[in-house]
Amino acid sequence: MKTILITGSTDGVGKLTSTKLAKDGHQIILHGRNPEKLKNTIAEIKEKSGNDKVSGFLANLSDFDSISKMITAISNEFSSIDILINNAGVLKINAQQNQDGLDMRFAVNYYAPYLLTNGLLPILKKSDSPRIINLSSAAQSAVSMEALKGQEPLSEQAAYAQSKLALTMWSFAFAEAHPNIVTIALNPGSLLNTKMVKEAYGQHWSPADKGADILVELALSEKHATSNGKYFDNDKGAFADAHQDAYSPEKINQLISETNKIIKR
Repeated sequence: MKTILITGSTDGVGKLTSTKLAKDGHQIILHGRNPEKLKNTIAEIKEKSGNDKVSGFLANLSDFDSISKMITAISNEFSSIDILINNAGVLKINAQQNQDGLDMRFAVNYYAPYLLTNGLLPILKKSDSPRIINLSSAAQSAVSMEALKGQEPLSEQAAYAQSKLALTMWSFAFAEAHPNIVTIALNPGSLLNTKMVKEAYGQHWSPADKGADILVELALSEKHATSNGKYFDNDKGAFADAHQDAYSPEKINQLISETNKIIKR
């Protein structure tokens, strides 16, 4: 039995993945930002899976203080986490910036996983074989440092693609810094049938199960025990190359240096 934390797990691929993993008998930690929805999802997954080892934590992932409180709450309740799936993401959203003046796509899709993963590192390290799966995207484009700081307005699509490349670049750096943790960046599949995709595009290409199935495989399968620092492209059904900037030590160092300055400000 593994202890598995999945962000953004009251909807879409996150909820499906949580349900599949609960049915396998694992201890599941859900995350949501709506108390009622989180409570209902916990009850629904327990019922569907016949597994009582399902709990949940609230956090607004666009708010650094809220993330910090969730890290403390989880660390107080769990002595170790085996698998962290940074699944939560946003594309279209009413508020374009968070309270720190950062674009919401960067805040939720990149800064939140960065803060959450580093904050939970002490309990991830207590696992015998920890894994982190970061949900990237087929949409990846070069990161503007001004946009990262919230000082360059971007379209929703541009900010989304830049935030997903930032996440992928940091995934590779994190994998190198922590060789004992298997860290994988994943494009779960383009235009899956989820609420986020429907709101953004009004159509889908593939069922959400396509994303959930690959998440379960990457999280648990022994064949991926040596896949640290790789990018899985589920449109191709294989490990593949991410955007070229994800292989530039200079660009990665610049990204992480700026990120740390912004987090501390």
